[in-house]
Amino acid sequence: MTKKTVFLTGATGNMGWAGFKELYRRKDRFDIRILARDSRKNRKMLSPYIGDPSVTIIWGDLTRYEDVLAGVKGSDYVLHVGGMVSPAADYYPEKTLKVNVSAAENVVKAVLAQPDAEDIRVVYIGSVAQYGDRNPPRHWGDVNEPQTPAKYDMYALSKIRSEEIFEKAGLRRWVSLRQSGILYPGILKVVNPTAFHVPVGGVLEWATIEDSGRLLAQVCEDWVPDEFWNQKYNISSGEQYRMTNYEFETRLLNGLGLPGPEKVFEPQWFALKNFHGMWYTDGDRLEDFLHFRANTPIDEYFATMKSKLPWFYSLAFLAPAWAVKLFMKPYAFEKGMGTQWWVDNDPEKFEAYYGSREAYEAIKSWDDVRPAPLEKNLEKARDAGEAPAVM
Repeated sequence: MTKKTVFLTGATGNMGWAGFKELYRRKDRFDIRILARDSRKNRKMLSPYIGDPSVTIIWGDLTRYEDVLAGVKGSDYVLHVGGMVSPAADYYPEKTLKVNVSAAENVVKAVLAQPDAEDIRVVYIGSVAQYGDRNPPRHWGDVNEPQTPAKYDMYALSKIRSEEIFEKAGLRRWVSLRQSGILYPGILKVVNPTAFHVPVGGVLEWATIEDSGRLLAQVCEDWVPDEFWNQKYNISSGEQYRMTNYEFETRLLNGLGLPGPEKVFEPQWFALKNFHGMWYTDGDRLEDFLHFRANTPIDEYFATMKSKLPWFYSLAFLAPAWAVKLFMKPYAFEKGMGTQWWVDNDPEKFEAYYGSREAYEAIKSWDDVRPAPLEKNLEKARDAGEAPAVM
Protein backbone atom coordinates (compact mmCIF):
# COMPACT_ATOMS: atom_id res chain seq x y z
CA MET A 1 0.00 0.00 0.00
CA THR A 2 1.35 3.41 -0.98
CA LYS A 3 1.59 5.76 1.98
CA LYS A 4 0.04 9.22 1.79
CA THR A 5 2.09 12.30 2.67
CA VAL A 6 0.53 14.80 5.07
CA PHE A 7 1.94 18.30 5.53
CA LEU A 8 1.00 19.70 8.94
CA THR A 9 1.51 23.28 10.09
CA GLY A 10 1.26 24.27 13.74
CA ALA A 11 2.41 20.84 14.90
CA THR A 12 3.92 22.19 18.12
CA GLY A 13 0.69 23.91 19.19
CA ASN A 14 -2.04 22.24 21.21
CA MET A 15 -4.28 21.03 18.39
CA GLY A 16 -1.43 20.45 15.96
CA TRP A 17 0.49 18.32 18.44
CA ALA A 18 -2.57 16.19 19.12
CA GLY A 19 -3.03 15.79 15.37
CA PHE A 20 0.62 14.89 14.86
CA LYS A 21 0.51 12.19 17.54
CA GLU A 22 -2.65 10.71 16.02
CA LEU A 23 -1.12 10.70 12.54
CA TYR A 24 2.05 9.15 13.93
CA ARG A 25 0.01 6.27 15.35
CA ARG A 26 -1.03 5.65 11.75
CA LYS A 27 2.48 5.93 10.29
CA ASP A 28 1.89 2.67 8.46
CA ARG A 29 -0.41 4.74 6.23
CA PHE A 30 1.02 8.26 6.49
CA ASP A 31 4.33 10.03 6.13
CA ILE A 32 4.22 13.30 8.06
CA ARG A 33 5.86 16.60 7.24
CA ILE A 34 6.03 19.31 9.87
CA LEU A 35 6.86 22.99 9.52
CA ALA A 36 8.14 24.28 12.87
CA ARG A 37 9.97 27.37 14.04
CA ASP A 38 13.57 26.64 14.94
CA SER A 39 13.43 27.30 18.68
CA ARG A 40 14.85 25.53 21.71
CA LYS A 41 11.35 24.58 22.83
CA ASN A 42 10.43 23.09 19.47
CA ARG A 43 13.76 21.30 19.11
CA LYS A 44 13.23 19.63 22.49
CA MET A 45 9.62 18.78 21.70
CA LEU A 46 10.44 17.20 18.34
CA SER A 47 13.77 15.60 19.26
CA PRO A 48 12.31 12.05 19.55
CA TYR A 49 11.23 12.26 15.90
CA ILE A 50 14.39 13.68 14.33
CA GLY A 51 15.65 11.01 11.95
CA ASP A 52 12.39 9.05 12.03
CA PRO A 53 11.72 7.82 8.47
CA SER A 54 8.02 8.62 8.83
CA VAL A 55 8.61 12.22 9.92
CA THR A 56 10.19 15.10 8.03
CA ILE A 57 10.80 18.29 10.00
CA ILE A 58 11.18 21.54 8.10
CA TRP A 59 12.65 24.22 10.34
CA GLY A 60 11.16 27.45 9.10
CA ASP A 61 8.34 29.96 9.28
CA LEU A 62 4.81 30.14 7.89
CA THR A 63 5.41 33.68 6.69
CA ARG A 64 8.25 32.53 4.40
CA TYR A 65 6.83 31.15 1.19
CA GLU A 66 9.87 28.97 0.46
CA ASP A 67 9.45 27.15 3.78
CA VAL A 68 5.77 26.50 3.14
CA LEU A 69 6.50 25.39 -0.43
CA ALA A 70 9.00 22.82 0.86
CA GLY A 71 6.25 21.26 2.93
CA VAL A 72 3.57 21.32 0.26
CA LYS A 73 5.66 19.76 -2.54
CA GLY A 74 4.75 16.12 -2.94
CA SER A 75 2.05 16.20 -0.25
CA ASP A 76 -1.35 14.57 -0.65
CA TYR A 77 -2.91 16.45 2.27
CA VAL A 78 -2.20 19.90 3.68
CA LEU A 79 -3.47 20.51 7.23
CA HIS A 80 -3.09 24.21 8.00
CA VAL A 81 -3.42 24.42 11.76
CA GLY A 82 -0.61 26.90 12.50
CA GLY A 83 -0.77 30.60 13.27
CA MET A 84 -0.89 33.03 16.15
CA VAL A 85 -3.55 32.34 18.78
CA SER A 86 -4.53 33.68 22.20
CA PRO A 87 -2.98 34.87 24.46
CA ALA A 88 -0.20 36.05 22.10
CA ALA A 89 -2.86 37.22 19.64
CA ASP A 90 -4.39 39.45 22.32
CA TYR A 91 -1.10 41.17 23.08
CA TYR A 92 0.03 41.50 19.46
CA PRO A 93 -3.17 42.01 17.43
CA GLU A 94 -1.66 43.69 14.36
CA LYS A 95 1.08 41.08 14.12
CA THR A 96 -1.55 38.35 14.45
CA LEU A 97 -3.51 39.70 11.49
CA LYS A 98 -0.38 39.96 9.35
CA VAL A 99 1.04 36.54 10.27
CA ASN A 100 -2.18 34.56 9.97
CA VAL A 101 -3.27 36.07 6.67
CA SER A 102 0.24 35.82 5.21
CA ALA A 103 0.42 32.16 6.22
CA ALA A 104 -2.90 31.42 4.51
CA GLU A 105 -1.74 33.16 1.35
CA ASN A 106 1.49 31.16 1.34
CA VAL A 107 -0.26 27.83 1.80
CA VAL A 108 -2.72 28.49 -1.02
CA LYS A 109 -0.02 29.82 -3.33
CA ALA A 110 2.17 26.77 -2.70
CA VAL A 111 -0.68 24.33 -3.35
CA LEU A 112 -1.70 26.03 -6.59
CA ALA A 113 1.94 25.97 -7.75
CA GLN A 114 1.96 22.16 -7.75
CA PRO A 115 1.48 20.22 -11.00
CA ASP A 116 -0.98 17.96 -9.15
CA ALA A 117 -2.78 20.79 -7.31
CA GLU A 118 -6.19 19.31 -8.15
CA ASP A 119 -5.30 16.13 -6.27
CA ILE A 120 -4.20 17.85 -3.04
CA ARG A 121 -6.75 18.04 -0.25
CA VAL A 122 -6.46 21.16 1.90
CA VAL A 123 -7.80 21.54 5.43
CA TYR A 124 -7.97 24.95 7.09
CA ILE A 125 -8.68 25.37 10.80
CA GLY A 126 -10.97 28.33 11.39
CA SER A 127 -12.41 29.54 14.68
CA VAL A 128 -15.63 30.07 16.60
CA ALA A 129 -14.30 33.60 17.10
CA GLN A 130 -15.40 34.36 13.55
CA TYR A 131 -19.03 34.58 14.71
CA GLY A 132 -18.40 37.21 17.36
CA ASP A 133 -20.68 38.08 20.27
CA ARG A 134 -23.54 35.56 20.62
CA ASN A 135 -24.74 35.75 24.21
CA PRO A 136 -28.19 34.41 25.18
CA PRO A 137 -30.84 34.64 23.91
CA ARG A 138 -28.96 34.46 20.57
CA HIS A 139 -26.74 31.59 21.63
CA TRP A 140 -27.60 28.92 19.03
CA GLY A 141 -26.41 28.95 15.43
CA ASP A 142 -24.67 27.17 12.56
CA VAL A 143 -21.94 27.76 9.97
CA ASN A 144 -24.21 30.09 8.02
CA GLU A 145 -24.37 32.62 10.85
CA PRO A 146 -23.13 36.14 9.97
CA GLN A 147 -19.46 36.62 10.75
CA THR A 148 -19.37 39.67 13.00
CA PRO A 149 -16.13 39.51 14.99
CA ALA A 150 -15.95 41.17 18.37
CA LYS A 151 -14.56 44.68 18.41
CA TYR A 152 -10.75 44.71 18.81
CA ASP A 153 -10.57 40.98 17.98
CA MET A 154 -7.91 40.97 15.27
CA TYR A 155 -7.50 37.22 15.70
CA ALA A 156 -11.11 36.68 14.63
CA LEU A 157 -10.64 39.05 11.70
CA SER A 158 -7.50 37.16 10.66
CA LYS A 159 -9.43 33.87 10.68
CA ILE A 160 -12.25 35.32 8.58
CA ARG A 161 -9.84 36.73 5.99
CA SER A 162 -7.80 33.53 5.93
CA GLU A 163 -10.86 31.37 5.42
CA GLU A 164 -11.91 33.58 2.51
CA ILE A 165 -8.49 33.04 0.94
CA PHE A 166 -8.97 29.27 0.97
CA GLU A 167 -12.59 29.45 -0.17
CA LYS A 168 -11.97 31.77 -3.11
CA ALA A 169 -8.61 30.39 -4.28
CA GLY A 170 -10.04 27.89 -6.73
CA LEU A 171 -8.77 24.85 -4.86
CA ARG A 172 -10.47 21.67 -6.03
CA ARG A 173 -10.79 20.15 -2.55
CA TRP A 174 -10.68 22.36 0.52
CA VAL A 175 -12.52 22.47 3.81
CA SER A 176 -12.71 24.88 6.74
CA LEU A 177 -13.13 23.37 10.19
CA ARG A 178 -14.01 26.08 12.69
CA GLN A 179 -12.46 25.16 16.02
CA SER A 180 -14.09 26.02 19.32
CA GLY A 181 -12.47 26.24 22.73
CA ILE A 182 -10.15 23.27 23.27
CA LEU A 183 -10.17 21.37 26.56
CA TYR A 184 -6.73 20.06 27.51
CA PRO A 185 -4.99 19.54 30.88
CA GLY A 186 -2.94 22.72 30.60
CA ILE A 187 -6.07 24.86 30.51
CA LEU A 188 -6.44 24.28 34.26
CA LYS A 189 -3.25 26.25 34.85
CA VAL A 190 -3.68 29.04 32.28
CA VAL A 191 -3.96 32.41 34.01
CA ASN A 192 -4.02 35.72 32.13
CA PRO A 193 -6.19 38.88 31.86
CA THR A 194 -8.15 37.56 28.88
CA ALA A 195 -10.02 35.23 31.25
CA PHE A 196 -12.01 38.29 32.31
CA HIS A 197 -12.82 39.30 28.73
CA VAL A 198 -15.25 36.37 28.71
CA PRO A 199 -18.83 37.11 29.87
CA VAL A 200 -19.91 34.51 32.43
CA GLY A 201 -23.37 34.58 30.89
CA GLY A 202 -22.04 33.52 27.49
CA VAL A 203 -21.80 29.98 26.13
CA LEU A 204 -19.32 27.76 24.30
CA GLU A 205 -19.52 24.27 22.82
CA TRP A 206 -16.11 22.83 23.63
CA ALA A 207 -13.92 20.27 21.87
CA THR A 208 -11.48 17.99 23.67
CA ILE A 209 -7.86 17.94 22.59
CA GLU A 210 -8.09 14.22 21.83
CA ASP A 211 -11.13 14.63 19.58
CA SER A 212 -9.43 17.56 17.86
CA GLY A 213 -6.31 15.54 17.12
CA ARG A 214 -8.31 12.55 15.98
CA LEU A 215 -10.31 14.55 13.45
CA LEU A 216 -7.07 15.79 11.83
CA ALA A 217 -6.06 12.20 11.19
CA GLN A 218 -9.54 11.05 10.20
CA VAL A 219 -9.82 13.71 7.51
CA CYS A 220 -6.81 12.15 5.76
CA GLU A 221 -8.34 8.69 5.46
CA ASP A 222 -9.38 7.32 2.06
CA TRP A 223 -12.94 6.65 3.17
CA VAL A 224 -13.83 10.36 3.54
CA PRO A 225 -16.47 10.95 0.82
CA ASP A 226 -16.21 13.59 -1.89
CA GLU A 227 -19.28 15.42 -0.59
CA PHE A 228 -17.36 16.27 2.58
CA TRP A 229 -15.10 18.71 0.73
CA ASN A 230 -15.65 22.36 -0.20
CA GLN A 231 -17.70 22.97 2.93
CA LYS A 232 -17.44 24.62 6.34
CA TYR A 233 -18.04 22.84 9.62
CA ASN A 234 -18.10 23.60 13.34
CA ILE A 235 -15.90 21.46 15.58
CA SER A 236 -17.22 20.26 18.92
CA SER A 237 -17.24 17.22 21.17
CA GLY A 238 -21.02 17.17 21.31
CA GLU A 239 -24.01 18.06 23.43
CA GLN A 240 -22.49 17.31 26.82
CA TYR A 241 -19.66 19.76 26.11
CA ARG A 242 -22.07 22.68 25.84
CA MET A 243 -21.41 24.92 28.82
CA THR A 244 -22.21 28.41 29.91
CA ASN A 245 -19.02 30.28 30.72
CA TYR A 246 -20.13 30.34 34.34
CA GLU A 247 -20.37 26.55 34.35
CA PHE A 248 -16.93 26.32 32.75
CA GLU A 249 -15.37 28.58 35.38
CA THR A 250 -17.05 26.52 38.10
CA ARG A 251 -15.75 23.24 36.66
CA LEU A 252 -12.30 24.75 36.19
CA LEU A 253 -12.05 25.90 39.80
CA ASN A 254 -13.60 22.73 41.21
CA GLY A 255 -11.10 20.71 39.19
CA LEU A 256 -8.37 22.35 41.24
CA GLY A 257 -10.23 21.77 44.48
CA LEU A 258 -11.16 25.45 44.75
CA PRO A 259 -14.56 27.00 45.55
CA GLY A 260 -16.79 28.43 42.83
CA PRO A 261 -16.40 31.79 41.06
CA GLU A 262 -18.40 33.63 43.72
CA LYS A 263 -15.64 33.03 46.26
CA VAL A 264 -12.57 33.91 44.19
CA PHE A 265 -13.71 36.55 41.66
CA GLU A 266 -15.60 39.81 41.81
CA PRO A 267 -18.52 39.74 39.33
CA GLN A 268 -17.51 43.15 37.92
CA TRP A 269 -14.21 41.71 36.74
CA PHE A 270 -15.94 39.85 33.91
CA ALA A 271 -16.97 41.69 30.75
CA LEU A 272 -20.66 41.71 29.84
CA LYS A 273 -20.28 41.32 26.06
CA ASN A 274 -17.96 41.60 23.03
CA PHE A 275 -16.54 38.09 23.03
CA HIS A 276 -17.60 34.98 21.11
CA GLY A 277 -19.12 31.54 21.57
CA MET A 278 -22.33 29.74 20.72
CA TRP A 279 -23.98 26.33 20.77
CA TYR A 280 -24.30 24.62 17.41
CA THR A 281 -27.48 23.53 15.68
CA ASP A 282 -25.20 21.76 13.18
CA GLY A 283 -22.64 20.48 15.69
CA ASP A 284 -23.00 16.85 14.63
CA ARG A 285 -22.40 17.35 10.88
CA LEU A 286 -18.64 16.95 11.18
CA GLU A 287 -18.98 13.91 13.43
CA ASP A 288 -21.31 12.30 10.89
CA PHE A 289 -18.52 12.49 8.30
CA LEU A 290 -15.35 11.91 10.35
CA HIS A 291 -16.44 9.90 13.43
CA PHE A 292 -13.81 11.53 15.62
CA ARG A 293 -15.56 11.81 18.99
CA ALA A 294 -14.66 9.62 21.96
CA ASN A 295 -17.88 10.72 23.72
CA THR A 296 -16.15 10.77 27.09
CA PRO A 297 -18.57 11.91 29.83
CA ILE A 298 -17.68 15.48 30.72
CA ASP A 299 -17.30 14.81 34.46
CA GLU A 300 -14.89 12.01 33.65
CA TYR A 301 -13.00 14.24 31.23
CA PHE A 302 -12.44 17.01 33.79
CA ALA A 303 -11.29 14.42 36.33
CA THR A 304 -8.81 13.08 33.77
CA MET A 305 -7.51 16.57 33.04
CA LYS A 306 -6.91 17.12 36.74
CA SER A 307 -5.07 13.80 37.05
CA LYS A 308 -2.60 14.85 34.35
CA LEU A 309 -1.49 18.02 36.13
CA PRO A 310 1.80 18.18 38.08
CA TRP A 311 1.35 16.87 41.63
CA PHE A 312 1.59 20.27 43.31
CA TYR A 313 -1.67 21.41 41.68
CA SER A 314 -3.40 18.87 43.91
CA LEU A 315 -2.49 21.14 46.83
CA ALA A 316 -4.45 24.11 45.44
CA PHE A 317 -7.38 23.28 47.73
CA LEU A 318 -5.22 24.32 50.68
CA ALA A 319 -5.29 27.95 49.53
CA PRO A 320 -8.05 29.98 51.23
CA ALA A 321 -10.50 31.70 48.89
CA TRP A 322 -9.31 35.18 49.88
CA ALA A 323 -5.75 34.26 48.89
CA VAL A 324 -6.87 32.99 45.49
CA LYS A 325 -8.83 36.21 44.93
CA LEU A 326 -5.79 38.26 45.92
CA PHE A 327 -3.72 36.28 43.40
CA MET A 328 -6.25 36.79 40.59
CA LYS A 329 -6.96 40.48 41.17
CA PRO A 330 -3.86 41.87 39.38
CA TYR A 331 -4.94 40.17 36.16
CA ALA A 332 -8.22 42.08 36.21
CA PHE A 333 -6.31 45.34 36.71
CA GLU A 334 -3.37 44.72 34.36
CA LYS A 335 -2.46 47.80 32.35
CA GLY A 336 -3.83 47.66 28.83
CA MET A 337 -5.43 44.22 29.08
CA GLY A 338 -7.30 44.15 32.39
CA THR A 339 -11.03 44.82 32.33
CA GLN A 340 -10.77 46.95 35.45
CA TRP A 341 -7.94 49.01 33.97
CA TRP A 342 -10.31 49.93 31.13
CA VAL A 343 -12.84 51.36 33.58
CA ASP A 344 -10.85 54.56 34.14
CA ASN A 345 -8.21 54.42 31.40
CA ASP A 346 -9.74 53.18 28.15
CA PRO A 347 -13.33 54.40 27.67
CA GLU A 348 -13.66 52.86 24.19
CA LYS A 349 -12.77 49.36 25.33
CA PHE A 350 -14.80 49.80 28.48
CA GLU A 351 -17.88 50.62 26.40
CA ALA A 352 -17.20 47.76 23.98
CA TYR A 353 -17.01 45.16 26.75
CA TYR A 354 -19.55 46.54 29.23
CA GLY A 355 -21.91 48.65 27.15
CA SER A 356 -22.10 51.62 29.49
CA ARG A 357 -21.12 52.94 32.89
CA GLU A 358 -24.68 52.29 34.03
CA ALA A 359 -24.49 48.63 33.02
CA TYR A 360 -21.18 48.23 34.84
CA GLU A 361 -22.38 49.91 38.02
CA ALA A 362 -25.54 47.79 37.97
CA ILE A 363 -23.40 44.73 38.75
CA LYS A 364 -23.86 44.59 42.51
CA SER A 365 -23.48 40.87 43.12
CA TRP A 366 -23.11 37.53 41.39
CA ASP A 367 -26.90 37.35 41.15
CA ASP A 368 -26.67 40.09 38.52
CA VAL A 369 -24.43 38.10 36.16
CA ARG A 370 -24.99 34.43 36.97
CA PRO A 371 -26.82 32.91 33.98
CA ALA A 372 -30.17 31.18 34.25
CA PRO A 373 -30.22 27.46 33.37
CA LEU A 374 -30.25 26.83 29.62
CA GLU A 375 -31.45 23.72 27.81
CA LYS A 376 -28.49 21.98 26.14
CA ASN A 377 -30.40 19.40 24.13
CA LEU A 378 -31.15 20.92 20.74
CA GLU A 379 -34.62 19.45 20.28
CA LYS A 380 -35.70 20.38 23.80
CA ALA A 381 -34.21 23.86 23.33
CA ARG A 382 -36.30 24.25 20.19
CA ASP A 383 -39.41 23.14 22.04
CA ALA A 384 -38.62 25.68 24.77
CA GLY A 385 -38.09 28.45 22.22
CA GLU A 386 -34.41 28.83 23.13
CA ALA A 387 -33.06 27.51 19.80
CA PRO A 388 -34.28 28.43 16.31
CA ALA A 389 -36.84 26.13 14.74
CA VAL A 390 -35.94 23.97 11.76
CA MET A 391 -36.53 25.96 8.57
